[in-house]
Amino acid sequence: MADENKKKPKTKVPTAVKRELQNEKRKLLNRAFRSKVSTAVKALITPGAEVAPKLNSVYSLMDKGVKKGVFTQNKANRFKSRITKRLAAKA
Repeated sequence: MADENKKKPKTKVPTAVKRELQNEKRKLLNRAFRSKVSTAVKALITPGAEVAPKLNSVYSLMDKGVKKGVFTQNKANRFKSRITKRLAAKA
């Protein structure tokens, strides 16, 4: 039991290695978030879906993506505009 409580001495990780680890972790999180957005869009576009609540959720996800740095503000605005046009043409 006493051995479990002992802390290991910290080893210094080179900066480049640390950045690679951070980038890989961030890449996986961003990919998961983009997948979540695309799934929400597919659910929105399917026929027979209620548009208003799902459109709000897509808008919300895009805004959260901008806040997290996954998307740029311009891309999110362009995306939302295109989705709205697509739904208007479909209706």
